[in-house]
Amino acid sequence: QVQLLESGGGSVQAGDSLTLSCVASSRTMRNFATGWLRQAPGKEREFVAAIKWGGGGTYYSDSIKGRFTVSRDNAKDTVYLHMNNLQPEDTAVYYCAEQFTPVTGRGFATEWTQFDTWGQGTRVAVSS
Repeated sequence: QVQLLESGGGSVQAGDSLTLSCVASSRTMRNFATGWLRQAPGKEREFVAAIKWGGGGTYYSDSIKGRFTVSRDNAKDTVYLHMNNLQPEDTAVYYCAEQFTPVTGRGFATEWTQFDTWGQGTRVAVSS
């Protein structure tokens, strides 16, 4: 089964930028999409962004739209989350996850239970 490894988290000031990476290994089949979700202390895991394997179609949560961009490099089997103008409310553990097949309707999974495999997460802390 594909394994995912996130990196790039850290501690930053409000207004700073970070880019998270999610590298896949041991892949035996293409997925439908890769998503990023985050979990802040004491809160539920929430959807952030996702990108399709083919064609590069993307989907974003309204809470980060305009500040975060998701991209992928299929040659490196890596998905990126470019985060600009970070705010304290963005503090969370960020997870990448793979969705093997489309969800009925929009296609993209947005609930953590709809994803098929997960990484271990990378922590982002934003101070004001």
